[in-house]
Amino acid sequence: MAPTQATTRSRLRPNAARVGRAGFIAVAVLVTAGLLSACGYGSKAVKADAAPAAAAGGPKLSAGTVKIGYFANLTHGTALVGLQNGLFQKELGATRIKTQVFNAGPAEIEALNAGSIDIGWIGPSPAINGYTKSDGKSLKIIGGSASGGVKLVVNPDRISSLDDLKGKKIATPQLGNTQDVALLNYLAGKGYQEVAQTGAGDVSVVRTDNKVVLNAYTSGSVDGAWAPEPTASQLVAAGAKVLLDENSLWPNGQFVSTNIIVSQKFLKEHPDVVEAVLRGSVNTNAYINANPDKAKADANAAITAAGGVTVPANILDPAWRSIRFTDDPLAGTLQAQADHAAAAGLLKKPDLKGIYDLDPLNQVLKAAGGPAVSDAGLGSVD
Repeated sequence: MAPTQATTRSRLRPNAARVGRAGFIAVAVLVTAGLLSACGYGSKAVKADAAPAAAAGGPKLSAGTVKIGYFANLTHGTALVGLQNGLFQKELGATRIKTQVFNAGPAEIEALNAGSIDIGWIGPSPAINGYTKSDGKSLKIIGGSASGGVKLVVNPDRISSLDDLKGKKIATPQLGNTQDVALLNYLAGKGYQEVAQTGAGDVSVVRTDNKVVLNAYTSGSVDGAWAPEPTASQLVAAGAKVLLDENSLWPNGQFVSTNIIVSQKFLKEHPDVVEAVLRGSVNTNAYINANPDKAKADANAAITAAGGVTVPANILDPAWRSIRFTDDPLAGTLQAQADHAAAAGLLKKPDLKGIYDLDPLNQVLKAAGGPAVSDAGLGSVD
């Protein structure tokens, strides 16, 4: 991030290092159910609500409990590390935290709509879907979290350069999901002809769940994958090579991956609680970037505690390096990915005006003497 934002974090935590601006998992819009599959490592299934964490001292805020949802995946490292280390609870004082772990975006959106959670960490695609399907009434994006970590990894015996893609089979997690749209957009930019709905074309796009893509790769069913972390590193450990890092396709090498969302009802009724969670998020991102090795271990421990699969070191280390944690939601890249999905014919171009409410986050940053982050013209409308 810019040096001024580094200053913001250092004031929030004395030993905080500069938070890098960056990227994890490009945004896209799901045209059908809006599913966003969990990675091969991390969430296995939705975990039942955990008992509220013991509250810290201090005055209770306007809500006695705040219900937080997230995935037990590395891309949700802010939630994992912040909850593991008590950084959110410290800001919430006597307000207790109740957590629920998800493995798919639509389930988290349903929980938010039903009031089962109040605030959640989630990928861009389900956030867009949740917003548009509710005619802009269900949620707001209130902050960024993670960016980066998506790669095109291939079998080096079959593909040695980007010019070798024609006639090959490349996996993406699901029709219309974040990585699927990114691959279709890349292929279109290279002049390849593709049928988005079927995956047929000059390059065969094979929709394969992240949980089984390793088997598809090792069996030869696919020649490579446009995959998020830690799936990309999982394939590399099995002999694949990185042909392209998606960071290289974006201005400044950064694009949105994980956002923070809140139900509009909770935001209206409990703005003080929302602001406290955002302070915890900003402080956690500072901690992660100042203590990457410790934070990596904390995230892995939190994944295991949440019922996920512990990520082995040979996959954890490169995957964690690929993810950067940032308070900036990188709003311009959200619109760009929605445009890519529309250009591919996977959806009508959505009206995202009003999807962001960054006022609470900017208040937190301003209080620390830092600059505001931009909503790229997609801020709240009255």
